[in-house]
Amino acid sequence: MAVRIRLKRMGKIRAPFYRIVVVDSRKKRDGRVIEQVGKYDPMTTPSLIDIDSERVQYWLSVGAQPSDAVKHMLDLTGDWAKFKGAKNTESRLEYRDEAAKQAAAAKAMEEAAKDAEKLKAALAEEKAKAEAEKAAAEKAVAEEAAAEPVAEEAAEEPAEAPAEEA
Repeated sequence: MAVRIRLKRMGKIRAPFYRIVVVDSRKKRDGRVIEQVGKYDPMTTPSLIDIDSERVQYWLSVGAQPSDAVKHMLDLTGDWAKFKGAKNTESRLEYRDEAAKQAAAAKAMEEAAKDAEKLKAALAEEKAKAEAEKAAAEKAVAEEAAAEPVAEEAAEEPAEAPAEEA
């Protein structure tokens, strides 16, 4: 099934707004959708673009292709750069008021903090694995060292016993 991320038109005749949806590419423009992942309202100044970044990243990762209009919106929000693995994934959206701008900045900071915590957890896990492997290797070396003298003593004792009997 070919999955697309595209716009679904809603609203009145001269007052459109759109939903950003994930849909089978063979369905009609306004047909049944798999999931709604955002909103777009071109009639406001500046245009409202509200995208659920996590869900879009998921759908892109499983092979969904965005339409040209949606791809442009993903470029503006920074989601397309994040999907492609670019370093600069900041949003270039304009905000109507200062409160919305601050809320978006706070959301971006929370996402960055989550990413940093995930990275720290992964590094700590790798470090713990490396220490565990090192400890296991040291334990194995210690066991081998302890086993070698016992083997030598066992080899020496039978050699001495026949000498005493003779």
